[in-house]
Formats: sequence, structure tokens, C-alpha cells
Amino acid sequence: MLQKYLTVKETGEHEITIERSRFIAHIKRAESEEEAQEFIQQIKKEHWNANHNCSAYMIGEHNLIQKANDDGEPSGTAGVPMLEVLKKRDLKDTVVVVTRYFGGIKLGAGGLIRAYGKSVSEGLNAIGVVERTLMRVMKTKIDYTWLGKVENEIRSSIYPLKGINYLDAVEIETFVEENKKTAFVEWMTELTNGQGEISEENLHYLETEL
Repeated sequence: MLQKYLTVKETGEHEITIERSRFIAHIKRAESEEEAQEFIQQIKKEHWNANHNCSAYMIGEHNLIQKANDDGEPSGTAGVPMLEVLKKRDLKDTVVVVTRYFGGIKLGAGGLIRAYGKSVSEGLNAIGVVERTLMRVMKTKIDYTWLGKVENEIRSSIYPLKGINYLDAVEIETFVEENKKTAFVEWMTELTNGQGEISEENLHYLETEL
């Protein structure tokens, strides 16, 4: 698992108009080629009457799966420039489909390359990008009398708060980077005078919007 990587924030779409042609960028996070292909087919069904539904995606920790499709546009004028935007942004597990409704004015090869690239770039800006950081969830079990102090200290610390479970005792879940686990345990032990029961939980990606 990668320690950090960038991907699209959520599924969404963004439309621009260039020389009367409508370019609609549909963007989604996809963790497998099957998921990417399903999304492409879904958009093609929704926009069956469009002139083109061009696509590109990059999937895998090391970008091993990279595909681009011009869907009837002149070779190399749509899918490849779309893929290049994903590469320049260093986005992983991302699929994009750009739907084009022809407006009557031909753009030429250079114009198409710029238009499809711009559509993806502006679509990403509109929908947003996140950085995913692999974190260890640390659970601290404490008596309710410690809750106020510990919660306040965590909220003002470098460790993001994941959540609080109000059970017989309070369980506070905190995101901690793997190389800071020892420091966290020492800090929490001191904070609770050794009365906190600290345990390691699962690994989890924490998303930060850029």
C-alpha cells in the first residue's frame, strides 16, 4: 500500500463550451479496470446521442494500467491528451470520460487536443483532488473523567481525531502515521498518567482536500 497518493475527490461532472461544441467531463475514482470500464459504458448509455464519448484512466499503485480511447475523434486528439492531464496531475485510480456534442465548427487536430485537455483539467479543478495518506488508527480507552482533557489535547495536536465511541468507557480513535506510533503512545501514556488503554487498530487512508 502506498504511503501517500493523489486521486479525485468524488464522482462529478463539469461542462465547458468551445466553438459551440459542448464538452462534458465526467470524472470518477476507480480502483480496478472493470470499475473504470463500467463507468465508461454508463456514460456512453447516458449520452448515447453524443458525437463522442472519449475516455482515459490510470489505475494501480504504480500506474500499471493506462488506457486512452478517442471514440471516433482523429487518432491521438482526445484520449491521449486526456491521459496526459491525469499524468501531469499525478492522479491514481482515476477515470475520466469527456462527452462531446458537436456544435458545427471543426476545431482541427490542435484544437481538439487543447479542448479535451482543457475539459479534463477544468473538470478536475471543479470536482477537486485529495491526498490520501496511509495512517494507523490508534484506539485509546479511558474513563469518562479523562474525556474533556484528552479530547482537547488531541484536537490541538498533530494527530487527527477519527472519532469517539461512548461505551462503558470512552474509546477515542486517532489517526497516527506509522513512524509516529511510538511517540504517540508515549505522549498519550503521559497525558493519561498511564491510565489509558492504548491499542493499534487497522490501517486507514486519511483524505485531505488540496
